[in-house]
Amino acid sequence: MSVVFISDTHLPKRARDLPAELWQRIEDADVVVHAGDWVDVALLDELEQRSRRLVGVYGNNDHGVLRQRLPAVARVELAGVRVAVVHETGDAAGRERRCAERFPDTDVLVFGHSHIPWDSTAPGGLRLLNPGSPTDRRRQPHPTYLTAVVGEGRLDEVVLHRLPVRTR
Repeated sequence: MSVVFISDTHLPKRARDLPAELWQRIEDADVVVHAGDWVDVALLDELEQRSRRLVGVYGNNDHGVLRQRLPAVARVELAGVRVAVVHETGDAAGRERRCAERFPDTDVLVFGHSHIPWDSTAPGGLRLLNPGSPTDRRRQPHPTYLTAVVGEGRLDEVVLHRLPVRTR
C-alpha cells in the first residue's frame, strides 16, 4: 500500500495550489495523510475527490468548517500498522518520550506544525514522521513531503521528497 504524507499546506496563503508532482503522487497513492494546517476547506474537498482514501486532522490555523469536518487526532490501521495523526507535538526536545507516552498503542505518529521534516524512532519503537510543508520554504530550503510503502505490519521505503522552489 502506497502512502503520501503531507502537512502545513496553508492554501491559498503560501501557494495557490499544490505542485503538480505532488498531485500526481496523491492520485496514485492508496492513502493520503494530512497532518493539519489546510487553512481553506477547498483543499480538503479537492483531496477527498482526488485521493482514494484520505486521513486528516485540523491544525492550529484551521477553523470553522475544517474543525467541524476533521478531528484533532485521527487513528487508522494501514495493512497492520497502527497510525495516529496530530498536528502539534510540542518542542523537539523530549518529543519521542512525550509522544510514546501519549500514543502507547501506535506504531507510527504523523505530525506537522513546524514545517521541518522529522523522522525518528522512540526507544519503545514508535516512529515519528513530519513531512514538512509542500508549499513553504521559510524554515527549509525546499518544500517537502513524504511517501512510504506499508505492508504486512511494516512501514518501509520512507522517502523525503524535496520539491523545486517556486514562486507564488
